[in-house]
Amino acid sequence: MKVVLPGSFHPPTIGHIDVIRRAAALFDEVLVAVMVNARKTYLFSAEERVEMLRECLTDLPNVRVLADSGLTADLCRREGADAILHGLRDANDYAYEAPLAQANKALGAPETLFLPADPALSHVSSTIALDVARHHGPIEAFLPGPVCERVRRAFADPK
Repeated sequence: MKVVLPGSFHPPTIGHIDVIRRAAALFDEVLVAVMVNARKTYLFSAEERVEMLRECLTDLPNVRVLADSGLTADLCRREGADAILHGLRDANDYAYEAPLAQANKALGAPETLFLPADPALSHVSSTIALDVARHHGPIEAFLPGPVCERVRRAFADPK
């Protein structure tokens, strides 16, 4: 069974990596789709986010990472996906993701499944990680090692 895990991954956090690793144990193939929203401004390009994810997931042979700027439903059709997967930290994530799941279904996508976050990581978000990084704070509690290095360089952290 092939699952698509779409997101901006801006940047990839330890929470994202945890969900991807857990998905890799559950599904035959996990396609991590770095999605691009033309209305958003990103610190890292889609290609950079793909590279960061690949660096963090080298030990998972059933995980593939790619960038896409279209509809998740179209990506699922092209890739022959059996399901879409989203990690959820809390009720706010569910409130955001549930209507998207319904819209994807209306567009012909497969079912969307939700995987609860590890409670120890439910406070982790890309937004918080970037805010801490902007203030040159300790980001290791939020981001995997290879991602920390890139984020520090992006904010010219002298560490």
